Amino acid sequence: MSTATSIWSPLRQPAFRGLWLCGAAFFIGNGMQAMVAAWLMMELSGSSFLAALVQTAVFLPMFVLALPAGVLADTTDRRRLISISLVAQLVASALLAVLALGHWGGPASVLFLVFVCGCCLAMLTPAWNSSVVDPVPREEWPQAITVISIAYNAARAVGPTLAGLMFTRLGAGWVFLVTVLTTALMWEATRRWPPKPHPPSRLPAERLWGGTLSGLRFAWHSRIILAQLVRVMAYGAAGSALWALLPTIAQRMGTGAEGFGLLMGCMGSGAVMAGMVAGRLRARFSLDRIVIVTVVVFALVLTLSALVRVPWLIYLAMGAGGAAWMTSMSIFNSATQASAPPWVRSRAVALHMVAALGAYAMGSAFWGAVSDILGLNTALLSAAALMAAGLLLVKPFPLRVGDTHEVTQSTPWDELFIEAEPAPEAGPIAVEISYRIRPGTDEAFLDAAARLRAPRKRDGATFWRIYKDLGQPARYTERFIVESWADYLHQRARATVADQSLEAQLRAFLAEGESAKMTHYIAER
Repeated sequence: MSTATSIWSPLRQPAFRGLWLCGAAFFIGNGMQAMVAAWLMMELSGSSFLAALVQTAVFLPMFVLALPAGVLADTTDRRRLISISLVAQLVASALLAVLALGHWGGPASVLFLVFVCGCCLAMLTPAWNSSVVDPVPREEWPQAITVISIAYNAARAVGPTLAGLMFTRLGAGWVFLVTVLTTALMWEATRRWPPKPHPPSRLPAERLWGGTLSGLRFAWHSRIILAQLVRVMAYGAAGSALWALLPTIAQRMGTGAEGFGLLMGCMGSGAVMAGMVAGRLRARFSLDRIVIVTVVVFALVLTLSALVRVPWLIYLAMGAGGAAWMTSMSIFNSATQASAPPWVRSRAVALHMVAALGAYAMGSAFWGAVSDILGLNTALLSAAALMAAGLLLVKPFPLRVGDTHEVTQSTPWDELFIEAEPAPEAGPIAVEISYRIRPGTDEAFLDAAARLRAPRKRDGATFWRIYKDLGQPARYTERFIVESWADYLHQRARATVADQSLEAQLRAFLAEGESAKMTHYIAER
């Protein structure tokens, strides 16, 4: 296998290797905690809905907190954010262990503390995901993210299996203590190999709300990112049924906690094996073609889980399901990170989490309720149908990775030429760029100008339009509005090399001897 497609090439970086190993231990601890909490809930309540709700408690915070956490990761000290979140999770896991060892915990306390741990995980994940690849060259990011996915899914294989054995022999409390230790190890790794600090900037710092809106605006107006978010949301909503209903499947098989752990272990093992060939698959096939196959495979696994009662066949199906899940999720994740420029990368990671895990959390609760009301088979078959229906999204939302020039920020070609700079909060700001073009090129010019709409709005404009001068038909004016002077400065700094190329194409239509003229206006009344 060539270096370009080898998944092991990022591990040559010592910092990445250390973070990867400690992250793997952290994933194992979290996997053990989630598995035991779900099975403990089944023992305490006997309800499929409450057992599935553990997954919701783990992942729902991602839906609520991931985007604000992404803003903080893009605008504040990522090391501090990760460290505080890990300390809070360590305390919550320790309290969960004490309650379990003393047999004082009930369904409500277990759900609450699992939810607290989920909140901590939501706060640290965008910062950690966007910083763990810092030591790795950008061209190796897909391999690095695949390696991280392998660690995560290996943890899903090892963690639940260990948890099932420990739960049977020692009880839930000792499993939760392992989570405490792995969380402490993750904290030490962050201290030893801290994230790179953000580059210094003269621009005003983004506030939490403004940064959140910037992230949402970027995703909405970036066709690459939007397609990935829609696809991962659909995949996660349907696929969550299998993960959420594994305790019920294990209970129907009569295999107990160890069987439940083995089911999750089979899925994790399949994911690890898929990770070994992920680089070669991406080198040979398009992203859409790979994801189409994973959708079909996962739908078949859901169907087999509903209709088959033979344990060894179910275990094999879980291995195939884990392979399909990991392959598709690593594609969505790596494509999102590699398609976002540095200023919004953590927010793109956060939005990926919101789409994937938010759908996963709500889907878990939904499929658990369907299973309780209509039965396990109905829930699994309905999820299989929904998964297959996701193939209808391939054409309107195609997948691809952004090219380097689409994520590399550039220096603005124009000067501001203003008499006095307004205060950062002053605004709204209207910007006009006038072009006097060559006769007969109007349609081609307008087609080229229309391609600037998405970049302008993606980077901060709330309004964009192109106008024709009725008195001088060869003169056109591009006009856009941003909320404040600070937002406008941020918008200029966010322009990419690809955006600059679009602007250069417009200037190519200028009449001989003419130049594009930029004018700035500030609202006074």
